[in-house]
Amino acid sequence: MSSTTNSPTHHTSTIGAIGAPSRRNTELGLLVFAVVIPVFAYANVGLAINDEVPAGLLAYGIGLGLLAGIGHLAVRKFAPYADPLMLPLATLLNGLGLVIIWRLDQSKRLQASKTFVEAAPRQLLYSAMGVALLVAVLIFLKDHRVLQRYTYISMAGALFLLLLPLVPGLGANVYGAKIWIKIPGLGTLQPGEFAKIVLAVFFAGYLMVKRDALALASRRFMGLYLPRGRDLGPIIVVWMISILILVFETDLGTSLLFFGMFVIMLYVATERTSWIVFGLLMSAVGAVGVASFEPHIQTRVNAWLDPANEFKLSRSGALGHTEQAMQALWAFGSGGTLGTGLGQGNSDLIGFAANSDFILATFGEELGLAGVMAILLLYGLIVERGVRTALAARDPFGKLLAVGLSGAFALQVFVVAGGVMGLIPLTGMTLPFVAYGGSSVIANWALIGILLRISDTARRPAPAPAPNPDAEMTQVVRPS
Repeated sequence: MSSTTNSPTHHTSTIGAIGAPSRRNTELGLLVFAVVIPVFAYANVGLAINDEVPAGLLAYGIGLGLLAGIGHLAVRKFAPYADPLMLPLATLLNGLGLVIIWRLDQSKRLQASKTFVEAAPRQLLYSAMGVALLVAVLIFLKDHRVLQRYTYISMAGALFLLLLPLVPGLGANVYGAKIWIKIPGLGTLQPGEFAKIVLAVFFAGYLMVKRDALALASRRFMGLYLPRGRDLGPIIVVWMISILILVFETDLGTSLLFFGMFVIMLYVATERTSWIVFGLLMSAVGAVGVASFEPHIQTRVNAWLDPANEFKLSRSGALGHTEQAMQALWAFGSGGTLGTGLGQGNSDLIGFAANSDFILATFGEELGLAGVMAILLLYGLIVERGVRTALAARDPFGKLLAVGLSGAFALQVFVVAGGVMGLIPLTGMTLPFVAYGGSSVIANWALIGILLRISDTARRPAPAPAPNPDAEMTQVVRPS
């Protein structure tokens, strides 16, 4: 009698246990380019303005490289399977924004202003705080599904953040918009930038539970499935909140951002085109209604409809008129296809908003149409990777949250770029990662951190299943 042993190791590997590579080395290689390109742009600006390589080139390169390196190490350690493109894309945009802000800091026209303060050092500090928040998100948010427990707490937190600018003594009216709060020793903060992330958590948790009821249709009209009357409640509530924000804080951008984000997530959750139609109609009705009696909104609409006339009225000394919309269009026109070259434009004539609301005009003048398209392509890639993360997510909450954050990011870029280019009225929001503003850059780094966490969970290989009992050692008995 003889016996043979069958090894169980041949039966334990499964296709599900074989995952995609982590791509961390790919991310590291892309980060090198994301740091080298802004450093090269920084040198170009210095050569164009002063005919010499700027003295702070090495410090800038080391600073941006450290931020990128810290972010990469955090992702490699705490989210090893996260998307490899998001961090390099955000780093490249942040670095280019720092270069353009520093370029505007060198303007003699802006330096002559009594209120001039160098913005580039502060923006670098804000960027460091943003990367620190990204690292904190990756360390402490082990699983994005934990956020679902705080659905209604998120709603209360978002409303609290949105109401802060209306608190007497705390809120600050900056150029007609009441969207800022004053923090002693730190300056101003825009709570709405953080509220968009908190609201996305609430919308994702709420719609995951209610999506079946919201997807029901009672009748069909002109090819659209009309929702039941009682199901219109959530979208009407969000619409009313958006209108109240627009009325009391005169903030067109935040209102459009929040309502648009909700409609996008509602459409993804229910797959009903009728929600998009209702959302567009309600946003149009609300915007037209508020613009009919709110002077600040009327000014921005007039500047959009006839920027040349607004420019003339502003130069004639008339109060309540702005010349920035026309100057931005002139900047784009001066840039042409390839631009005037970094450091060789005149977009600083726009004034105090050159490095915040209208920084895209500087890109348009000095890098031309090609440069603007490249910047928008980088934004588009971030949105695409966010949507790709949503498609790969294995849980409905993660899918909705990734779509909501990506949609909010895309809407903010559209609202800002569209306003500067004259496609829609100006909103006063800041271009993510590029424009000067601490609240914006910190909040958007946190947004990237959450998307990286969802991506890591979605791309992480499934654990190997328990060994099959049938694969245990067996003894074969043969007749002698």
